[in-house]
Amino acid sequence: MPFGRRQRVTTVGVAAVATALGLAACSSSGSSSTTTSGSSATSSASSSTSTVSGTIKAAGSTFQTNFQQTAISAFKAVDPNITVDYDPVGSGTGRADLYANTVLFAGSDSSIPAKEASKVPAGKTVLYFPVQVGPIAMAYNLPGVTGLKLDATPLAGIFQGTIKTWDDPAIKALNSGLSLPSTTITLAVRSDSSGTTANFSQYLVDAAGSAWKLGTSSTITWPSTARAGDGGSAVAQIVNSTTGAIGYVDFSTATAASLHAASVKNSAGDYVAPSSASATAAATQVTPKADLTFSTADEPGAASYPITYQSWDLVYSVQPNATDVALLKAYLGYLLSSAGQALLTPLNLSPLPASIDSAAVAQLSKITS
Repeated sequence: MPFGRRQRVTTVGVAAVATALGLAACSSSGSSSTTTSGSSATSSASSSTSTVSGTIKAAGSTFQTNFQQTAISAFKAVDPNITVDYDPVGSGTGRADLYANTVLFAGSDSSIPAKEASKVPAGKTVLYFPVQVGPIAMAYNLPGVTGLKLDATPLAGIFQGTIKTWDDPAIKALNSGLSLPSTTITLAVRSDSSGTTANFSQYLVDAAGSAWKLGTSSTITWPSTARAGDGGSAVAQIVNSTTGAIGYVDFSTATAASLHAASVKNSAGDYVAPSSASATAAATQVTPKADLTFSTADEPGAASYPITYQSWDLVYSVQPNATDVALLKAYLGYLLSSAGQALLTPLNLSPLPASIDSAAVAQLSKITS
């Protein structure tokens, strides 16, 4: 569902929460325990009410909106003494709020860019807690056209503005069975500093190579004809209301908006549609760095969706007091538990691979005061 800027996520509809909680109760993740997260120890530790009470202020990734929205309400049933206030303002703004010490954690779909490193307060160490994985959908609006196929090189041309109409030969060559119109392509892109932008552009760097000229960053200078939206829901709305539009938006949001999404050719040469399962397939190929940062873009494997990305909750290792430490450990522990991770698949998101989840759980001990 769409959210306005600086509109905080604190609750969700009763039916949605009941569904998610029911699924959480009967499944650790919907997938094999060898590939998805949720240890029984973590689940047990997160299922009992803590003695701490207070409010966690957080902000950042719009990709995390649906998960945070559902998890906050589910967690309230587990630990009613803790309130979580998550503001889905985009990864860049979330990180800025963390640097300014106005939030306890920042949701971010990318690690801290080199150009922002100096903004981290002196003496502070940032811990990365991965919480979810999911596909970036190539959402499009072409009435009567379903089953669209794309790969990295035409996508590079589309988002650079060099491929201007849907009947361009580069697109037709991939879609011999479709009748593609001469409709002008309208780009729907993010206007804010966005981890989705960073990950989508990184995919194009990796997969399109020299065909992609715009580089990778949380903000990109798009063609002047592009229509920009503030947040993922705004991009989805542009696509939904504009015939001929295509935009990059997390699959959970695209599905909620009933948008069509293209299948994208992966590094194995297979066209794969975005889904929780195809994102999980990509994530299981990943070996994270020691700080638990990693990229799931353009991973190998016939079942891997190539434009998969990940999101972290960023936390300072040293907190100002023991209460904040306890609050963070309680909520982040819940997100990483089997109950928390089981909320992802019904939202068209993906749980963490078990090895990454376990490493994140172990890292909770590094949050101190």
